[in-house]
Amino acid sequence: MTDDSLFGDLPEQVAPVSILQAGVDPVWTEHKAKLIARYLRYFVFITKHGCYIDGFAGPKNKGLPESWAAELVVNSQPKFLKQFFLCDENTDQVASLRGLVSAQPASLKRHFQVLHGDFNVSVDEIFASGVISAKTATFCLLDQFSCECHWETVKKLANHKGANANKIEQFYFLATGWLGRTLSGFKPETPVPDEWWGSPDWRDLKGLSGDFIAVRMAERFRDELGYRFVHPWPIYQHDRGKGRVMFHMIHASDHPEASKLMRRAYKHVLDVPESEEQLSLELSSDKTT
Repeated sequence: MTDDSLFGDLPEQVAPVSILQAGVDPVWTEHKAKLIARYLRYFVFITKHGCYIDGFAGPKNKGLPESWAAELVVNSQPKFLKQFFLCDENTDQVASLRGLVSAQPASLKRHFQVLHGDFNVSVDEIFASGVISAKTATFCLLDQFSCECHWETVKKLANHKGANANKIEQFYFLATGWLGRTLSGFKPETPVPDEWWGSPDWRDLKGLSGDFIAVRMAERFRDELGYRFVHPWPIYQHDRGKGRVMFHMIHASDHPEASKLMRRAYKHVLDVPESEEQLSLELSSDKTT
């Protein structure tokens, strides 16, 4: 017997199986950085400006080309993003981030800040900078390994702009492929899952499938944080010619075009990028249909 309340009436949500049934090929883990960069390209075509926050920004796999999201986003065209906050707790990762920033031409008049430390603390420094106003189109990537990002941090991101502005858009990576094993390994007195989930209720997740956990998390972005459009997208790992879901990327936005752009990015992640002229024409056409 299933609990229908887990699914409710989530706006713009499609379960992983439904995505495949709709004819959209799966996105593999080695391509998730390209998915992020592809979406951000569409994002700036709509906003024409923007601020990019990356809470866990260091390269995840230095041996795999085009797998570093921050690098792909910084170097993507058109360069409408002007403010970057790149955060990481690991010293080697921070060195890579500083190398990435130092390689950028000063003529583009972009502002980069590399923050060395726990993103759950660094987020306060980002907000204190005054860079992100109510009108600043802002995107935040939270590509955590398992339970590093606290729910309180996610709430701060959602609430920073106030009630009358579009919230900071979030890509929140949920490690559903091994989350059950991770949570089972924590002892009852361990505080980390409490900080990640925001309460001791994370224990209720034990034994649930990754799909169910992803929907539960999406419900929280909608119900507790107030995002208008929430969608859990599966990211698969190749496994002997097949694939299993390793992550769900929770995409949360207040922008009415966001879900459409995300679906486009997911579908075309490995295609040759459209020219700026073609993309401008197609996105303008999408708005009128």
